[in-house]
Amino acid sequence: MRELTVGSLFRERARISPDSVALADVQRAWTYRELDRRTDALAVGLRARGLERGDRIAVLSENRVEYVELLLAAAKLGAVLACQNWRLAPPELEHCLRLVEPKLVVTSERHAEMLANVAPSGAASWTFGDEFEDAASSSAAPLGIEAQPEDALLILYTSGTTGLPKGAAISHRAELARGAVAGSDYVLRPSDTFVAWPPLYHMAGTDLTITTLLGGGKVVVVDGFDPARLCELIANEPLGWLVLMPGMVQPMIDELRARGVVPRGVAQCGAMADLVPAHQIAEVSRLLDAPYVNTFGSTETGLPPASAGVFAPGVAPTSLSKTQSGQCEIRLVGSDDREVETGQPGELTIRGPTVFSGYWNADDVNARDFRGGWFHLGDVFVRNADGTLDFVDRAKYLIKSGGENVYPAEIERVLLADDRVADAVVVKRKDDRWGEVPVALVVRRDESLSAHDLFARCEAQLARFKQPQAIGFVPPAALPRSTTGKIQRGEIESRLDGFELTPRAGP
Repeated sequence: MRELTVGSLFRERARISPDSVALADVQRAWTYRELDRRTDALAVGLRARGLERGDRIAVLSENRVEYVELLLAAAKLGAVLACQNWRLAPPELEHCLRLVEPKLVVTSERHAEMLANVAPSGAASWTFGDEFEDAASSSAAPLGIEAQPEDALLILYTSGTTGLPKGAAISHRAELARGAVAGSDYVLRPSDTFVAWPPLYHMAGTDLTITTLLGGGKVVVVDGFDPARLCELIANEPLGWLVLMPGMVQPMIDELRARGVVPRGVAQCGAMADLVPAHQIAEVSRLLDAPYVNTFGSTETGLPPASAGVFAPGVAPTSLSKTQSGQCEIRLVGSDDREVETGQPGELTIRGPTVFSGYWNADDVNARDFRGGWFHLGDVFVRNADGTLDFVDRAKYLIKSGGENVYPAEIERVLLADDRVADAVVVKRKDDRWGEVPVALVVRRDESLSAHDLFARCEAQLARFKQPQAIGFVPPAALPRSTTGKIQRGEIESRLDGFELTPRAGP
């Protein structure tokens, strides 16, 4: 019996809905029949370039229809698509490529120069353009589906507690389960359109693109957050989930008001309500006449563990308690990994079909994070008597900035590499636009060191969203430590307004 995979189910969807539009951008559109044929041809083209089941394809590109085609072709061939974040600094990108050892690197013309400086030796290269189109347009006989459900389909990168990104391997099984959760926990119709503006290196882009295509809907690819283009689609397309990240909600409100948009129909909107001001949640959901989703998921787990709740249109939430997602089991555990009582804080652990297969080439980390057969998410919650969940803190201190994960260690590693720095700590600060932003406090070894020097160092080595928004110079005593020598970030956060900070110039 043939096992179910993303490739096999997409091929079946093309048989069910051959003439429905599957994929489009502002210039082009393909039906399911056409997209199935094109991705069959691309899979043959990948095989001709030496790709086999399990080989990695690294892709560095803005959102475009060819990116989605490459994903489906990899799914049919059984290859693994390692989705590179074009916002990373060159040293970070080089690490991500080296980690997965790609056999083929695919890029767009926009990012070709960046890739040329860090591309791994020995990997073949392919650029979206005429050659790619020739391959997609060929009439080669399709390959048989070779992937198995537990094979990795995607590698999406997450920030690392040790200061470098980790690659989360997400299987066909996990992607199918993530689609099932979205369909059961939300009101999503087969005829809905998904606007793929979130970066396709992000789970919000890839998971919902796959879910839509397997369900028979239309995916409209948009090159990043473009409020004007989104307003056009809101007015003319029946949308399923309009994803809005922290930092994007107010610009969307402004554009909707300015244009006087009347939505054709939006099933739901938003994401990450914890990081969005309540008045913005109320206003954008009122303008869209759509509930705002109260999500708590992750790259590693998809929408679970706790994304099933919504806020009614026009309502400013007074509680952010989370509703557990379907198709998962969760336990809140103490430091001994024993389950805590209701009302007591504990680290959230999860198991279920949406959970990823582990971090790529990171056996020690996987052994720790999957101990006891449960994935330890690193977030502390309290379970209430009614079954809802309240977020308490992060066991692994994490900054959520505009929908992106930032670990302090990533920034501290760059700061501490400067010989003039004796010590450094990064904490989070609330921000009306981005939800949270990183702020650095530095102990100088050399008084000539300036904030400008450190901002320049961070700009050269870190993605923009990871760069500290302010830097302050402090004496060693200003960085309190526990009896075991660990920095007390919470205490520093509470006193942040008392430090003299130099803001980063620019947006």
